[in-house]
Amino acid sequence: MAALSARRQHQRSELIWPGFIDALTTLLLVIIFVLVAFVLSQFYLAAALTGRDEALARLNAQLAELGDLLAMERQANTDLRATVAQLSASLQDSTRSRDRMASQLDELMTRLRAATEQADARGRELETLAARRQTLEAELGSEKRISAEARAQVELLNRQIAELRAQLSRIEAALRIAERQSEEQKVVIADLGKRLNLALAAKVEELDRYRSEFFGKLREALGNRRDIQVVGDRFVFQSEVLFESARADLNVAGREQLAEVARTLIEISSRIPPELKWILRVDGHTDRVPIATAQFPSNWELSQARALSVVRYLIERGIPPARLVAAGFGEHQPIDSRDDDVAKRRNRRIELKLTDR
Repeated sequence: MAALSARRQHQRSELIWPGFIDALTTLLLVIIFVLVAFVLSQFYLAAALTGRDEALARLNAQLAELGDLLAMERQANTDLRATVAQLSASLQDSTRSRDRMASQLDELMTRLRAATEQADARGRELETLAARRQTLEAELGSEKRISAEARAQVELLNRQIAELRAQLSRIEAALRIAERQSEEQKVVIADLGKRLNLALAAKVEELDRYRSEFFGKLREALGNRRDIQVVGDRFVFQSEVLFESARADLNVAGREQLAEVARTLIEISSRIPPELKWILRVDGHTDRVPIATAQFPSNWELSQARALSVVRYLIERGIPPARLVAAGFGEHQPIDSRDDDVAKRRNRRIELKLTDR
């Protein structure tokens, strides 16, 4: 058993050592590889460092050259700046000189224009004077001719003046005679004026007499009505007697009343002398209430239309048109200035007035 155990241990030892040796061998190979790699890397690193040193040396040399070039450029820049400063100063001097020259040139141009204008004005004046001289020369020649003609005319006028003086003497004598006759005629004219005034007064009195007779007969024919009145020298009809509200057509009652007026006027006019020039004036009046319709835009049209309706009806009843006249006054001739219904009714009226032309 002991021998077996020793054998087994010997076998184990034989089995353990070869694996350890392999491991050491492998480790040794790795170390050798690492060393070789390190040596190679050191070699290449040294070569690279050597190349970098040479490149750095070259770069330093180039930097030195660039420094020299930069110094030269700085010097050149400094020189250029000095040159630019000198050129700027020269340019400013040139600009100021140019401005002064431009100002002087403008002043010279202004003087030149003024001188040109003066020369043109003098030229025009000379042309005007030349034309004036020609005109004066022509006038002088004409005056000379006229002077000769004037002397002949003066002689003729002197003879005519002498004849006129003789005629004036005769006229003065005739004028004295005419003045005496004029005084006599003034006396005659004054007497004729008095006679004419008396005749006119007689005609007015005669017309007043016929007017009174006309109004009296009308009053008898129409009766004592409150809506038909005599006011002074006028016969007044209230509009309600003749027309409907806001209308200009005569109603039946109005026609009857106007028929009496026409009958009375024909009776009176037959006795009025032909030389008495009379007319019957028909005046239309309204109240202050405005009207605005298609037929009557204002009270003027309404009052005029009513007066014309009365005139046309009287013509139909036999009154000559030459003896009639129609007038419209609107609301502008009231007989009652109040503003109540009574005043409005009184102001709405038709007036008849027998008068002379």
